[in-house]
Amino acid sequence: MADIRASVQAAVQYLSEHPAEARYTDSEATATLEDGLRFRVGGPTTEEVFTDMPAAVGGNDSAPSPGWLLRAAVASCVGTLVAMEAARAGLQLSLLDVRVDSESDDRGILGMDPSMPAGPLSMRIVVHIAAPETDATTLEQVARRGVDRCPVADAVQRAVETTVLIGT
Repeated sequence: MADIRASVQAAVQYLSEHPAEARYTDSEATATLEDGLRFRVGGPTTEEVFTDMPAAVGGNDSAPSPGWLLRAAVASCVGTLVAMEAARAGLQLSLLDVRVDSESDDRGILGMDPSMPAGPLSMRIVVHIAAPETDATTLEQVARRGVDRCPVADAVQRAVETTVLIGT
């Protein structure tokens, strides 16, 4: 945790001195159809994940669905930011478990009801956190700062300006 704390402090110091470098374009993810509804998603170097859909909508269940990856991204991002905040506070965590679920209505994704959103209707983030000799209030504050500073959770919680370009 000391290494994480030092790294975060160094990043804060650097960006305080060079604020123009704080804003940047994130790396691209490219999804390429492989077979049926299965996609290979690659990043700029060796990053790679696969998605597929359940058999009920024509997929082969060969990989997680994109929706599950969204929940996984929120869970792992929140966990990462909570761990960073714990390190900043000088805490040695003995437990950090983040669970994310959501409620959806398939009528939206299937185009059955134009008033129904295609994405989740709601999302729930549950953080279980513990650290030796640390009171519950401090742990809750650390966890809430982590959730509040998580870029993936933030993107889900607010409208993000999105541009869609179609090429043929």
